[in-house]
Amino acid sequence: MSRPLIAILRGITPDESVAACVALIEAGITRIEVPLNSPAPFDSIELMAKNHGQHALIGAGTVHDAGGQMVVSPNCDVEVIRETVAKDMKSWPGVLTPTECFAALNAGANGLKVFPAFLMGQEGLKAIRAVLPADCPIYMVGGVGPANFQDWRRAGANGFGLGTALYIPGRSVDDLAARAREAVTAWDSTET
Repeated sequence: MSRPLIAILRGITPDESVAACVALIEAGITRIEVPLNSPAPFDSIELMAKNHGQHALIGAGTVHDAGGQMVVSPNCDVEVIRETVAKDMKSWPGVLTPTECFAALNAGANGLKVFPAFLMGQEGLKAIRAVLPADCPIYMVGGVGPANFQDWRRAGANGFGLGTALYIPGRSVDDLAARAREAVTAWDSTET
């Protein structure tokens, strides 16, 4: 079962990447982002895509040549969105305002990554959800975690991007796996 959870592995190294990828897939998280300000991000993306790209959607910044399949951006750059879509990759740009949301969708974004979610808040999400197309997937990132999935879902979130709630450099793969399982269990409980 594919869950609308994106693991954001900021700071991961190539040596950790494959084991982390396996832990996430086994826990039930199959969308994985390696931010480009991580050490050797293209090497990590390439290793994960080569070894597990058939089981997970892996990506980050401009990653097509490394085998990435999605671009999760921190901002709304229309040219990046259009290029991503032209390369038949998934585009999840970072947005915070209605103007950014509509610009991203008009450029062809597959969904929206509201960042930072804590700044918009749940009331802000309810308000913005009222003006966006009903079928527009909205993922919340920044200040979200298993403890508040249910509240965000009630406000209109379709999924979540999880950074430090899952991974911090130096955290063990076992800890990552436990946190990923907790996130999956919390997500699954919102589906009932």
